[in-house]
Amino acid sequence: MDTMTLWHITGWEFAALAFAALLVGFSKTAVSGANTVSLAVFAAVLPARASTGILLPILIAGDVLAVLTYRRHAHWPTLWRLFPAVAAGVVLGTVFLVWADDEIVRTSIGAILLLMAGVTVWRRRTAEREAEPDSVATRAGRVKARSYGVLGGFTTMVANAGGPVMSMYLLSAGFRKLGFLGTSAFFFLIVNVSKVPFSAGLGLIDGSSLLLDAALVIFVVPGAVLGKWAVDRINQRLFEQLVIAATVVGGLQLLLR
Repeated sequence: MDTMTLWHITGWEFAALAFAALLVGFSKTAVSGANTVSLAVFAAVLPARASTGILLPILIAGDVLAVLTYRRHAHWPTLWRLFPAVAAGVVLGTVFLVWADDEIVRTSIGAILLLMAGVTVWRRRTAEREAEPDSVATRAGRVKARSYGVLGGFTTMVANAGGPVMSMYLLSAGFRKLGFLGTSAFFFLIVNVSKVPFSAGLGLIDGSSLLLDAALVIFVVPGAVLGKWAVDRINQRLFEQLVIAATVVGGLQLLLR
């Protein structure tokens, strides 16, 4: 794999990656989708395709911390409805990565993220939000879950960018802050772990990438602690605005990078 080890990066580059790892922890316990900034930093410092494999174990570490923090708030009926569609999206994303170059990947994901943000903002302004997340039990809810699930699986496989897509889904389904964080924590832990064999098979994870991960993963912990402190001080409206803003920023940086 065209990757880099600890001995191939400068001190400033390592500092940038460490900050990105800290931001992963923060996003997992506070503002989901904010780790699109981490995606941009990793892709800027490391080879673009290789960066997705190096970032994956960092994301899994953040997922574990998020599950430990919000495990009581997960909504499992939503998760079970999402997983089959997500699995299909992961397979599609793997096939896409076999032939797509970095430019195609960035443009596709950026466009999807901006579309999801636009749909969510439009929907919030033209219709009343569902009061409970179990609205996914309706036929319309199932169709929406499958659509977002495929998109989420696809984007998380090709660019570790599934966070904003699933954030838009959970907001549109009427999840409050803690339910949002608990459901997304379990969702991404399970999905990201399932991606490891695919990433390894594509050559995106190897000994060199894991060595760099071992040096960076410790920075996820203070980020998660900071996120837990911050989320208790963010009201619901601001929380939703931050999630949508992070999605827009993530989409734009992928399109313009």
